[in-house]
Amino acid sequence: MQGKVAVKPEKMVLSTLIERSVEASSPRVAAREQVPDVSLPPECIELDGDDVRLSQVLSNLINNASKFSPERSHIALDASFHEGELRIAVRDQGAGIAPEFLPHIFDLFAQADQSLDRSQGGLGIGLTLVKHLVELHGGHVLATSEGLGKGAQVTVCLPARVGTGTATMQPALEPRVPAARTGASRILVVDDLAASAETLMTLLQMEGFEVRVAHEGQQALATAREFRPEVVLLDIGLPGMNGFEVAHALRAQPESRDALLIALTGYGEAESRTRSAQAGFDFHMVKPADVNLLLTMLANPARARRGTVMA
Repeated sequence: MQGKVAVKPEKMVLSTLIERSVEASSPRVAAREQVPDVSLPPECIELDGDDVRLSQVLSNLINNASKFSPERSHIALDASFHEGELRIAVRDQGAGIAPEFLPHIFDLFAQADQSLDRSQGGLGIGLTLVKHLVELHGGHVLATSEGLGKGAQVTVCLPARVGTGTATMQPALEPRVPAARTGASRILVVDDLAASAETLMTLLQMEGFEVRVAHEGQQALATAREFRPEVVLLDIGLPGMNGFEVAHALRAQPESRDALLIALTGYGEAESRTRSAQAGFDFHMVKPADVNLLLTMLANPARARRGTVMA
């Protein structure tokens, strides 16, 4: 929202963009035994866009469709072209959207059913980001639904043109990987405040990291054993086990013993910093964190660990 997300437009082919997006979403879709139905226009459609950002847009929409649809259902991805405008519609057979909520679907933190489980419902940051990235490409996005229980459709509209060649799916080129992926790749975010955790997760995913989120200590330890994070961003004020106790336990587990462990907390007094060092944290960062400093550490976590500085 502060204009810090940049796009780098390049000539793209629609079929390659679709292939990359479907591939990025395939683990979630396959895990729910869902079927993606892809339909492309007969022409070869070209557009000028940032392949990484537009792939994020479409994979986000496919993931959302998968999340709110029954297992073994179909997810339709239909692309059409008319008079200089490309329309890519992602349609599901899922929970649908109530008419009164539909105008707010792209608002930051919007969530129709506040009773939804955090891991399922989310806070709407993804759709806000979709809208922002599409608008950076000179396009717009719209959502439609016939109501609750009747599925939903989100359509991305972008300027495009008819190119040369055919619309056959082409082998995807190696995607441009953000520089941060040369350092850490797996990051665990632990924070009991869902809005804070999801905001940080979104930022890190846009930088190319694979991110998992936990909201309390035991969940964090279990996730670390399975995920084997290279970096853990850990809040101190957690329910049940506090962050100091979680940090000590993470250092005792072989799967997270050598991770870069960063305290990301509202507690900045000297006593908290001392306790962070004693618990095994490498850094103690006070909210709101310095994002540039954080990304610098994530680019080379091994070097950051060797420095072992309480920021």
